[in-house]
Amino acid sequence: MSGTGPNGRIIKADIDEALKSGVSAKAAQEVAAPVKTASAAQPSTATAYVDLPNSQIRKVIAERLTFSKQNIPHYYVTVQVEVDNLMKLRAKLNNVSKSKLSVNDFVLKAASMAAMKVPATNSSWNTDFIRQFKNVNMCFAVQTDNGLMAPVLNNCNLKGLEQIASEVKDIANRARENKLKPEELSGGTFTVSNLGMYGVNNFSAIVNPPQACILAVGGAVKTVVVNENAKDGENQFRVAHMMNVTLSSDHRVVDGAVAAEWGQHFKRFIEQPEMMLL
Repeated sequence: MSGTGPNGRIIKADIDEALKSGVSAKAAQEVAAPVKTASAAQPSTATAYVDLPNSQIRKVIAERLTFSKQNIPHYYVTVQVEVDNLMKLRAKLNNVSKSKLSVNDFVLKAASMAAMKVPATNSSWNTDFIRQFKNVNMCFAVQTDNGLMAPVLNNCNLKGLEQIASEVKDIANRARENKLKPEELSGGTFTVSNLGMYGVNNFSAIVNPPQACILAVGGAVKTVVVNENAKDGENQFRVAHMMNVTLSSDHRVVDGAVAAEWGQHFKRFIEQPEMMLL
């Protein structure tokens, strides 16, 4: 039986007409009953999903990040830096260094030195005052099987690149093995999160409370740039490795111009890495 509704659907008027014509109520109900098709069938809850229990670390991460996004007025400043000189210096130093230096080791050092130049970025908000720290206890993001962790490298601004490289490797390995001491997960004043090794070019990170700033680091990408030092007859363009970094800041502590100033100091340290050796 076809109906008089849209696309042949059976409507109430069709059922009333069928009853007047002598069709039994039972037959009319069977006609009106919706037909279940295989496409409309819902999958069994036993196969649609799986519940994974949250670890205590995951619960803490969720609580802190939710608090941060709900309570800290974030804003973001992105700076593009050239890393060709850094990569050349890194290659030279790795010929003599006991601990192989990574680009991230230079980033940690440069970020800590820039924070010392702009102390507001190495601070934390309190209701009645802003606490400004004298040295940079640098947190760095480490992905583990238990979730994201941000262990602390104390007094990063006072350490040389070789010491930073050695301590970062040790701390990161113990973080992945869940062997960190409680004091190695607290007391940070600034954080760096680097996703460049995963092919990420640009991203923004969530401030790690009670800190005021976190730096998100992308990967270095070959880019055509203007050759500002070109002489007559030389190519006006050249290829350089460029890296995007984005500073997320707590606007209660760090104003926009202050974040921009930090970015310029960081850019200078990265593009003239010899300055970090002084």
